[in-house]
Amino acid sequence: MTDEDLKILADEIVDFCNGIEALTVKLRTQIEKLFGGAKHKWSWNPNNIKWEKAEGRKGEFEKSEDVNNPDFKAMLRDLNEHKGKLTRDGMFYWVYKNGSTVGRKRKVAHE
Repeated sequence: MTDEDLKILADEIVDFCNGIEALTVKLRTQIEKLFGGAKHKWSWNPNNIKWEKAEGRKGEFEKSEDVNNPDFKAMLRDLNEHKGKLTRDGMFYWVYKNGSTVGRKRKVAHE
């Protein structure tokens, strides 16, 4: 197996894991709807954060480094409490390895 083959295989495994994660989030949401799970109260408004359009390996997304913004700081705290990833109002948010950049993209619905 060549290095290129291993990279392709690794990308496919990552895509598979992302799919499992998305289905898990969807299942958790459905369970909360069925059993009246508590609605999370957000302390930050994503509309108050400065976002820049970007293009990545998997398409368009937005990112922010609005570190002096109180809403950004609150979002970063929530993300850190959720191991660097969370979904809110149909958007998936994640923290970059540098710890001060956040990305977001529309969550893809899996039927």
